[in-house]
Amino acid sequence: MMVNLLKGKIHCATVTEANLQYMGSITIDEELMEQAGILPNERVQVVDNNNGARLETYTIPGPRGSGVICLNGAAARCAQVGDIVIIMAYSFFTEDEARAWKPKVVMVDGDNKIKEVRHVEYHGQTE
Repeated sequence: MMVNLLKGKIHCATVTEANLQYMGSITIDEELMEQAGILPNERVQVVDNNNGARLETYTIPGPRGSGVICLNGAAARCAQVGDIVIIMAYSFFTEDEARAWKPKVVMVDGDNKIKEVRHVEYHGQTE
C-alpha cells in the first residue's frame, strides 16, 4: 500500500506578485524550491493564511535569491500581494518508507529569505 505524505513545504512565505495575465502556476524563488525539495513543474498545494483559500497548481522556478512568490493566472485571484501562504508538496511512500520519512520545512522571514530548514519529526509533537 502507498500513502501520500507531506514531502516538503515553504512555511509562511509572503506573496510578492500576482499576475492574472500569465497562463498559470506559481513562481517560486529557485533556492526556496530546492531547499524544500520541490521540483520545477511539481504539483503543490497553496494555502493562504489571510483568507483561507486553498488551491493546487504547479511550480515554476523564479530567480535564485529573489524571494519571489508569484501566483499566476487564475491562482492570482486567490491571494493578494502581502498575503502569507504555505506551499506544500506531497509524495507517495510505502508504509515502511513513510514511517521513517521526515519532511523538509523551509521557514522564511517577511522577505522570503530562509531562516531555517527543518527535517520534521512528528511523534506526537508539533512543528
